[in-house]
Amino acid sequence: MSISKICCIGAGYVGGPTCSIIASKCPEVTVTVVDLSQQRIDAWNSPEYDLPIFEPSLADVVKACRGRNLFFSTDINTAICEADLIFISVNTPTKTFGLGKGRAADLKYIESAARMIANVAVGDKIVVEKSTVPVRAAESIQRILTANTKKGCSFEVLSNPEFLAEGTAVSDLLNPDRVLIGGEETKTGRAAMEKLASIYHHWVPKECVLLTNTWSSELSKLAANAFLAQRISSINSISAVCEATGADVAEVSHAIGTDSRIGNRFLQASLGFGGSCFQKDVLNLVYLCEAVNLPEVAAYWQQVIDMNDFQKRRFASKIIKCLFNTVTDKKIAILGFAFKKDTGDTRESSSIYICKYLMEEGAQLKIYDPKVEKQQMLYELNHPSICDDPTRVEKLVSIHNDPYEALQGTHAFVVCTEWDEFKAYDYSRIHSSMLKPAFAFDGRRILDWETLRQIGFQVEVVGRKSWLNGIHI
Repeated sequence: MSISKICCIGAGYVGGPTCSIIASKCPEVTVTVVDLSQQRIDAWNSPEYDLPIFEPSLADVVKACRGRNLFFSTDINTAICEADLIFISVNTPTKTFGLGKGRAADLKYIESAARMIANVAVGDKIVVEKSTVPVRAAESIQRILTANTKKGCSFEVLSNPEFLAEGTAVSDLLNPDRVLIGGEETKTGRAAMEKLASIYHHWVPKECVLLTNTWSSELSKLAANAFLAQRISSINSISAVCEATGADVAEVSHAIGTDSRIGNRFLQASLGFGGSCFQKDVLNLVYLCEAVNLPEVAAYWQQVIDMNDFQKRRFASKIIKCLFNTVTDKKIAILGFAFKKDTGDTRESSSIYICKYLMEEGAQLKIYDPKVEKQQMLYELNHPSICDDPTRVEKLVSIHNDPYEALQGTHAFVVCTEWDEFKAYDYSRIHSSMLKPAFAFDGRRILDWETLRQIGFQVEVVGRKSWLNGIHI
């Protein structure tokens, strides 16, 4: 029997875009995305298509399918009962307390979804873990479902990890490098994998849909993100050497990237990686290695995280040093709060930590981002791990809707997100509105530094030795 109805539990960054593309490419399949949050579902159903997440072209996809074969609802039980296939796309944050604190994934939402499916499902169901999960999570889901199976019900659990980059999620879904499906190496497990594969075959070439065992699928997701994060930390470590020696990390990166054995992807020096996946997946891998008694392997991957943390603290220290070793009561504009351009996601954004270190020194921060809401910025900055005194954030931080307003009267500005609009600003106007000497800190290497220097800025760039009046210092 082919799949005619799909339910997705979780209407977030993974579930929403994934199911929108499936609905677009499989018009004969009814896709219902469900969530406990009425506010989030209302946003997906917004008449103005003011969706709860920002992704280029996503609104157009939703507009073409919503109400036809794509639906968003809080009626979770009905959607589960009617579905042939159920995606679990709920949040899996890193644990903040207890065993595995700071490294292991918190699977409480996964478990809750599995128990909900077991309680209300009727008939045969294919349950697919779509969330980023540690190895053996599918086994845990299967045990919960099996222990609570009612008469006339059966479940096959698959792993189908997402490989989306925020800001390009729609393109990634339409043109994936591969689709990975893991399942039990049994007749029924293989049949379930083939059914899910048939959905993707509507637009993904068959040779790009890879079928593996469950363990391989789950570990491949962690390993892929760990390798990408490793490349970022590697080039950022070289950026520190460049700043100390006079080399330019862009030239070094280009030289490395032209080696066909290495390639040029993910070799752009920056303030470090952010987002919901890289840090969480590397920490999951570290925890897994410790759990299977591989401390040397765990220590190796922990260094990827340590280098990422070092890069952010190092750049904040550079800002403080350049501003005459004190930023107390100095006004600094933060340009960009999202962890990367073309998304409103702020999870583990480098901007948060740059703000944290500068607030600890008493700097007055004026923040601007074209997509991140004020409420989200304040939520991140008031997190206990960033600042344990809300009154301090209220005192030190102001959030602006106009970049020129944010930059007016500041001692310096820091580019923390690579938004394209930052390259098009009138920096002569900005320089005239700032205190002198005016400092420009480019943490994303996107500005025209020579033009800025000619205007009169003192320019500092990640991965390049400090310059003063055109001379290396």
